[in-house]
Amino acid sequence: MNQTDKHSFGYPYGLKEESIPLEARIVTIADIYDALRSQRPYKPAFEHEKAFRIITEGDGRSMPQHFDPQVLQTFKTVASKIEEIYEKNK
Repeated sequence: MNQTDKHSFGYPYGLKEESIPLEARIVTIADIYDALRSQRPYKPAFEHEKAFRIITEGDGRSMPQHFDPQVLQTFKTVASKIEEIYEKNK
């Protein structure tokens, strides 16, 4: 494994579940939350409550089982803090 490969994960390397670095599992939820909260040419920015609901309940494209269960539980626990940080830094 070369230096680049050492820092890659998931697709295309076939890593799953706990073999994916914890940092990557955390960033997955953070990235989706940010994408949902941000305006895009094809959608408006969603409020925190809607983004939270999509991540925790699913919407047909994003489903809770797509996330590490422990990271998802932590997201639920600290969601109000995440909203506060997002609002402060947008």
